[in-house]
Formats: sequence, structure tokens, C-alpha cells
Amino acid sequence: MGRKWENIKMKKAAKDGANAKVYSKFGVEIYVAAQRGGSADPEANATLKFTIDRAKQAQVPKHIIERALDKAKGAKDEAYTDGRYEGFGPAGSLIIVDTLTSNVNRTAANVRMAFTKNGGNFGNSGSVSYLFDETGEIVFEGSDVDAIMETLLEADVDVRDVEQQGDHIVVTTEP
Repeated sequence: MGRKWENIKMKKAAKDGANAKVYSKFGVEIYVAAQRGGSADPEANATLKFTIDRAKQAQVPKHIIERALDKAKGAKDEAYTDGRYEGFGPAGSLIIVDTLTSNVNRTAANVRMAFTKNGGNFGNSGSVSYLFDETGEIVFEGSDVDAIMETLLEADVDVRDVEQQGDHIVVTTEP
């Protein structure tokens, strides 16, 4: 066919490969959000709805989203596990890696390789996490603390701390 067709084929293959990676990532995220939320209905599961909205922004086709939802409604033939790996990066930086995988052994090996390849050390469980707190942070523009506190109480948000920082109000919450 010629050189022009070979160039088109190579570009198309690269683009299709990148799209497939994004589509499969969102497929797994949608499946897990539906399983964890207990419902494959986006109206009843806020995490699922948020994940589907992100997938739509990334231009994931509708059939991919529907296939992941159908899979979540059906039998639980796939098991995804959460993993947390801790370690030390270059210049003494502390690193926590949270994973979601169907193959724990492969993921552990990949994370360990990433640490060693980039000048870090793989740590034991708990070697880094004790130095961090899981919190949520909401930043509001304005200076009306009372109105913001009232809104947060109506929304049943568990507030830890409220702080005025210049033109912003920073609210620390549960994660």
C-alpha cells in the first residue's frame, strides 16, 4: 500500500493502545465503585456516579461504562484487593502507595521495582503511615465563617477544624 498507509497504521495503533489503557482503567474503577457502594445504580451510589462522570469526561464510550456496570450487577468472578505499600524515596522523602489490583504478587513486585529503580527503599508496613493523618480539606472563598459552619452542619459534615487564611476559609474534616 505504501509508506503513507504504514504511517497511518502506526499512529492508529499507538492511539488505540493509549485509549484501551484508559478504558480498562475506568472499567475497573466503575466495577469496584459499584461493588463497594453496594449498588450498581449511580443515583444510589455517589462514588459510582462520580466515577462515571470522570469516565465521561475522559471520553470513555458508553458501551464500556455499561459493560462495567453489567459486570458489577452479575456474579463476582473478579476480586480486586486494596494494597498499601510504604517506603522511602530519594532525599529522605516518605512515600505511601495505595493500589487496587487483581494480582497482589505482580503489583508488589512492580512497586518494589519502582522504588529500587528510582533510588528509594521499600519499607515495612507501618514504617511511614504513622507519620500521616487521613483528613479532608475544603477551602471556601470569603470570610463568613458562621454561614459556612451552618451549611456544613446542615450537610452533616464532621468538622475537625476551621481556620481563616486571608480571603479563604479552610475547613479540615474527616476523609
